[in-house]
Amino acid sequence: QLQLVESGGGLVQPGGSLKLTCAASGFALENYAVAWFRQAPGKEREGVSCISRSGIYTNSLDRVKGRFTISRDNAQNAVYLQMDSLNPEDTGVYTCAAGGCPKTGPIAPLGVNYWGQGAQVTVSS
Repeated sequence: QLQLVESGGGLVQPGGSLKLTCAASGFALENYAVAWFRQAPGKEREGVSCISRSGIYTNSLDRVKGRFTISRDNAQNAVYLQMDSLNPEDTGVYTCAAGGCPKTGPIAPLGVNYWGQGAQVTVSS
């Protein structure tokens, strides 16, 4: 079965950290750039961060730069999103997607071949 599965979500206090994992099964994730998207209640989905196939470049939403770090381990067939200094505005469902990653500018879900099912991240005291 070809799928992406996210893990690592949960409830964390403001200022805390979480690390999300996007694991691929049934296909080689190294053949795709990977992006993380999030959607908060009542808001549109937004691209948070993405990484190229080789990991040579990344792109991130301005609001998360310096707090979120995307990385990948092609040997493990996985991509990670380390999220530090979380605040309530980071709350939402985080979903990974295998497809494209623009070097600059907004991260849009273009050319997506696979979507994960999403992981809930809640930042609250």
